[in-house]
Amino acid sequence: MSLSPCTNICVIEPKSRLCKGCLRSIDEITAWSRLGDDARRAIMETLPERRPLLAD
Repeated sequence: MSLSPCTNICVIEPKSRLCKGCLRSIDEITAWSRLGDDARRAIMETLPERRPLLAD
């Protein structure tokens, strides 16, 4: 399945616990291959609003 926000920059930011590349949480990354397209789309819709959660 090709629906993925992965950018191959896999670095988890400790404070937010989000990946700096794709903005997904560890739990979301781990579950990604088992999720259906609707669940993936729902997560992807929330990703832009997560960017401010990353520490500078």
